Amino acid sequence: MKIIAFGGSNSQQSINKHLASYTANLFENAQVEVLDLNDFEMPIFSVDLEKQIGQHEKAKSFLDKIESADIVVVSLAENNGSYSVAFKNVFDWSSRINKEVFQQKPMLLMATSPGPRGGASVLEIAKNAFPRYGADLKAIFSLPSFHTNFDLEENKISNTELDKQLKDIIKSSF
Repeated sequence: MKIIAFGGSNSQQSINKHLASYTANLFENAQVEVLDLNDFEMPIFSVDLEKQIGQHEKAKSFLDKIESADIVVVSLAENNGSYSVAFKNVFDWSSRINKEVFQQKPMLLMATSPGPRGGASVLEIAKNAFPRYGADLKAIFSLPSFHTNFDLEENKISNTELDKQLKDIIKSSF
């Protein structure tokens, strides 16, 4: 089983990438590939630019990565209540090639943030939008107060109750 995981941020220290990586590695007998959105950096999408340069090769590469997955694990960063610009741009370019960006792959959708809401606003947006773009949402998980509930040195959720909740989601949904 192959898992593609990524954090919806281009931050080099992305807390969402940490959560996605940790989570993907909880799946038993899985080959895990963690994507870095910095590897898919493209000019800001516009229909004018698309007419000029065509479909971007990095968007094609992103779609190929999703296609190779049996399961997709996504942890979205929340910027001002919505997707990060880095994720939205990859998504916009990719959706012009294939509206079914997530290609009916089973998905664990997550978010975390430094605050107590754990990316609740972006999760709500994605929960409603992603199925229209081919996501087979199996479960949703929010990790509030990242720096309180995640140990970066150990690269794991330090709050035992939240860690158990995530592991139970994986067992029951996948």
